[in-house]
Amino acid sequence: MALIGIVIASLRTVSKDRIQCGTLRLENIDKSVQLFGWIHRIRTHKDITFIDLRDRSGIVQLLLPESLQHHVPLRLEYCISVRGTIEQRKDPNPKMATGAIEVKVFHIELLSTSCELPFHIHEKNREDLRLRYRYLDLRSKHMQEALRIRHEATFHCRQFFHDHDFYEIETPTMIRSTPEGARDFLVPSRTIPGSFYALAQSPQLYKQMLMIGGIERYFQIARCYRDEDTRGDRQPEHSQIDIEMSFSTEQEIRELTEKLISYIVSNTLHNDIHTPFPHITYHTAMDHYGSDKPDLRFQLPLLDFSSHARKSSFSIFQDVLANEGCVKMLCIPHASSYSRKKIEDLEAVAIQHGVKGLAWTKVINNTFQGGIARFLVSQESHIIHNFSIPPDSFLVFTAANWHTACSALGAVRSQVGKSQNYDTNILQFMWITDFPLFQKTEDGWDAAHHIFSQPKTEYIKSMEKSPASVIGQLYDLVCNGYELASGSIRIHDPQLQERVFNIIGLSKQEASTRFGFFLEALQYAPPPHGGIAIGLDRLIMLLCKRQSIRDVIAFPKNTLMTSTLDGSPAPVSKDSLQELGISIIHSQQKHST
Repeated sequence: MALIGIVIASLRTVSKDRIQCGTLRLENIDKSVQLFGWIHRIRTHKDITFIDLRDRSGIVQLLLPESLQHHVPLRLEYCISVRGTIEQRKDPNPKMATGAIEVKVFHIELLSTSCELPFHIHEKNREDLRLRYRYLDLRSKHMQEALRIRHEATFHCRQFFHDHDFYEIETPTMIRSTPEGARDFLVPSRTIPGSFYALAQSPQLYKQMLMIGGIERYFQIARCYRDEDTRGDRQPEHSQIDIEMSFSTEQEIRELTEKLISYIVSNTLHNDIHTPFPHITYHTAMDHYGSDKPDLRFQLPLLDFSSHARKSSFSIFQDVLANEGCVKMLCIPHASSYSRKKIEDLEAVAIQHGVKGLAWTKVINNTFQGGIARFLVSQESHIIHNFSIPPDSFLVFTAANWHTACSALGAVRSQVGKSQNYDTNILQFMWITDFPLFQKTEDGWDAAHHIFSQPKTEYIKSMEKSPASVIGQLYDLVCNGYELASGSIRIHDPQLQERVFNIIGLSKQEASTRFGFFLEALQYAPPPHGGIAIGLDRLIMLLCKRQSIRDVIAFPKNTLMTSTLDGSPAPVSKDSLQELGISIIHSQQKHST
């Protein structure tokens, strides 16, 4: 009870007298201050104890005289309050923002104690521990910085849209299930047993209905829910900057997005980025980089080797070319560093992306050595000259249909790129445009992006005759190998929407069942409109130079889509299930959390 009394007494004066630890500088010399925070480090030298006190703003060194050392217990991560006088340090620490000063303490109070720590806050710790004790991990500089940047980026985002005459409008989280893309998370209804809501995968249909409703310029920091396998840049629940504009063109939406990104980066990181962003077509991106989200911080273009492969004696090349395939080549520097093990690792990457193997040779002293060298020897000098191949180069080849050959070698390019020397501070933005509207499936055709995207005008008249050739008004913004944003001009003509449904084999009955409320809205003079959604978590990850969006989300799920912090997902009581009219008929073995 005595400790509680101390806490209450101390907190009565917090708002009036508190100074943040990380804000103290030389100009504050001789000032008396009250500080609150956690004990970051403790060091004792002779009869003086030094404490690094940490709060959200940073760390400051406290000088604790011997008379106060036993006044309260002092251990790492104990929460304390001190009063003291700011003095100039005799031994300044240039690595600390507050390193020129220290606080000589004349009063100290213990606010709360800590159990034995599962890890040290200031050290690099395993992710499973960090997620299990996320409330401790949040105290780390790593997470404090990420969440500060996230806050500032979100604030500047809202400021930008306010200045550009957008309305921020919330769309429903619980909606009708309209299966498309990933699996829905379903929420059972208590009042209508046997019926379910779905957690919105995106605000897509609702933002289009906002345009029909005459809102014209909408944005939202939207929460989205998708039941899909996780990876570094995915979470089952994530946030996106959602934008929709009436009477707009693709060019106008892209220009606005560039201004938004530039505004956020400039005001959050105080860095300027160059606009307009370059753009290439989907076909060019795949042909040159083997990916529709290429990392352009390093220069390793894919090269067309088909004409040379046709003149070679390598039977695998010949067989692929005879079946209207192609051969792609990647020229990688420092061939001497590629051991058999490294080559096998690259081949494994290529095989995972659909090819049967990876052909290779090395260029040593202007001659081909190893791998398929003997099949290319007759063209050796011509190939080296034609592709301007420097000495000590490692050449790798894929042979397959165009898309597979590009994708597999693009994956190899990405793997090699991780070891390239490039400026990690660069944010390399690029637009990818002119995506195919449809993709072939075993059963016919499906939408390559989403089924409400407008085809380019020149393809509309004859799109049923050749769905494979139809190009959509689709555009993605990529940065450093990530898809950062995706958008399209939407279909606003009900008849055109019906034709798209027919191509993908969606009957009128199915369309009515899944999207009837939206199709009805399209009957009431919708304006031409389009939009884009920017992955907020991915944007913050890039701004913070992190490798996973879990590092920029306060309470993320792990790779099994579980929370080791609160133990979710978890069973619920039989009474709760009965109230919802649900019974469990099959229960798989629980994942270990």
